[in-house]
Amino acid sequence: MKKSLSTVFFIAAALSAVSCNYGRIVPGEPLGEYYRPADASSSAFADKVYEYTPAPGQFINDPVSMPFSIKTPAAACTWAQERLASRKFISLGGFGGYIIVGFDHSVVALGGYDFAVYGNAYTGGSEPGIVWVAQDANGNGLPDDVWYELRGSEYSNAYTRRNYSVTYYKPDGAGQDVHWKDSEGQEGTIDYLGEYHSQASYYPSWIATDEYTLTGTCLKANNYDQSGNGSYWVNPDYDWGYADNYGSSRFRIGDAVDAFGAAVNLKYIDFVKVQTGVNAKSGWLGELSTEVLGFEDLSMGTSSR
Repeated sequence: MKKSLSTVFFIAAALSAVSCNYGRIVPGEPLGEYYRPADASSSAFADKVYEYTPAPGQFINDPVSMPFSIKTPAAACTWAQERLASRKFISLGGFGGYIIVGFDHSVVALGGYDFAVYGNAYTGGSEPGIVWVAQDANGNGLPDDVWYELRGSEYSNAYTRRNYSVTYYKPDGAGQDVHWKDSEGQEGTIDYLGEYHSQASYYPSWIATDEYTLTGTCLKANNYDQSGNGSYWVNPDYDWGYADNYGSSRFRIGDAVDAFGAAVNLKYIDFVKVQTGVNAKSGWLGELSTEVLGFEDLSMGTSSR
């Protein structure tokens, strides 16, 4: 059964024995004007998709998971919201593709693992997504506030690139690769894999422009051809701190950092964003693309995963 978090004082008392110091709430400390406590009717799972803007990819516009043509960003959010409600995967496509979700209450920092992002990774099949969090600091109920990246194992890696951008270009016709250029002068393609995914285009049908740019943190890709002949690719796991990364589905709000890498000590969050964190492909398997299946507030005590 899920626990009621109806008052700040109840939460504070329950946390008084927590010894970790990951930006947890403490007895008597105000949580802010726009903090929304959970109550008996609250869901442990994110209940709203605010934005779904994937990069191009082999699962985008796929008739199996998208049985009808999505023409607007609002329709894309509705589709994604229904998928999450059914615990079905949502692909974020290549680098930079993202989804933004919210809960019907504020998720508090408990001092340990606070929330989970479920993916479909397996050993040797990780496709890491960068996780970001935000508070509804202006109280308007929208994720238009400052985003904070959650520090993961590769945060201080010399190969990790921040404010990295990729621009994707709409193909001229059906069955074509999607061309891209990045902020470092490199270019490449999201390959069209018609044998496996034969929809006309991997460029999102609800993106009205002929090009769009996605910006975020890019990790060094670990994938490699283990077979040596292109038949068997492996995507090794990262140590911790990424979505759709085998063995690391749980996250601490206390790992949130600002643009300069300093801890921000958030007491709660309202929104979560996950963004594909690598720009790579694995031969015939195509692009590395983060997938998500659900978002859960672990303080609600309902998880069976």
